[in-house]
Amino acid sequence: MKRLKIGLVVNPYAGIGGSTALKGSDGKAIREEALKRGAIQNAPNRAKAALTVLFEACGNEQEAIEWLAPEGTMGADLLRSFGVDPVVCYQPNEQQTEASDTQSCVQAFLEHGVDLILFAGGDGTARDLATVIKDQEIPVIGIPAGVKIHSGVYAIHPRAAGQVASMVVSGQLTTVRWADVMDIDETAFRQGTVRAKRYGELMVPSELEYMQAVKVGGKESDELVLTDIADDIIESMEPGHLYIMGSGSTVAAIMERLGVENTLLGVDAVCDEKLVGQDLSARELVELKEQYPETHLVITLIGGQGHLLGRGNQQLSPELLRLIDRSNVHIVATKEKLKALNGRPLIVDSGQNDVDDLWAGLISVVTGYHDRTMVTIAAFNRS
Repeated sequence: MKRLKIGLVVNPYAGIGGSTALKGSDGKAIREEALKRGAIQNAPNRAKAALTVLFEACGNEQEAIEWLAPEGTMGADLLRSFGVDPVVCYQPNEQQTEASDTQSCVQAFLEHGVDLILFAGGDGTARDLATVIKDQEIPVIGIPAGVKIHSGVYAIHPRAAGQVASMVVSGQLTTVRWADVMDIDETAFRQGTVRAKRYGELMVPSELEYMQAVKVGGKESDELVLTDIADDIIESMEPGHLYIMGSGSTVAAIMERLGVENTLLGVDAVCDEKLVGQDLSARELVELKEQYPETHLVITLIGGQGHLLGRGNQQLSPELLRLIDRSNVHIVATKEKLKALNGRPLIVDSGQNDVDDLWAGLISVVTGYHDRTMVTIAAFNRS
């Protein structure tokens, strides 16, 4: 019987600039700066979460898989931790891997006749795959690990990626679709401008429950609704309480209404309607929280995807989220933004299962002045 050939490649530096407010991880200088600021390489752990689900679901079917991987932290080490001896098809030249390493590895996968590619990274990693695969009909499953994930080739959560992969291995999934590979200009992103561009397509399994949509860009056009939302939040602000203000145009409308400077694609903090911290990193947010016994979090969701945490706001770390009472979390969104999800739940992908569990369930969203809508946050880690 022919064994299913699955290639695993991990961009070990994906997402490293998120928690340190660097808004990306492209380029050696950015990665070095992130490490200098105390960033942790979480991409291997996110890939591990996906593989855990895959191996638990596959059981005896694991023997039907032939694994291919690059040496070291790009894949082979992780597979060995599960007791798998992969075919090593690429050896990176440097400890700090580059886009060229991912591309060379994927080329080696194709030369070995791979059936499926499982990869962990961000939009830049997806671009690397698309550059090599081009229009070849090789299905891929992306494990989300980057700062910015606009592409439709990623699962909505690392565990969801493992679930989709297990369905492929067991033969439950046979339908595939082409999904857009998107990426943005990181330099412009750090300056508060989103310039998303389409770089091609990759083939993915058609399991829409688990695979994310392409991010919907653009600012809200209904200024009156945003003003109503802003007025509701501002009216509820307590004297002496700290309010951590997440990224996005909906939260930006609140900051504008307050009359304070806002980092559109970063995380700021206000107290008594005054700015007390701007474009804060994960460490700075935790330190600030320790100064304020009462801390609130104001966040919005990503249009088209429904992600609350884990996409573009890794500054809101699991450590911080454990310190903030759920009753002090204020989600803001227009009803049109919620309707665009077509009934899909909101998603929390903090990187820590216990934190994701704390968020799962019903929660209210501020959709206007004294107007609330109840929505569900998905539970990925509950049996």
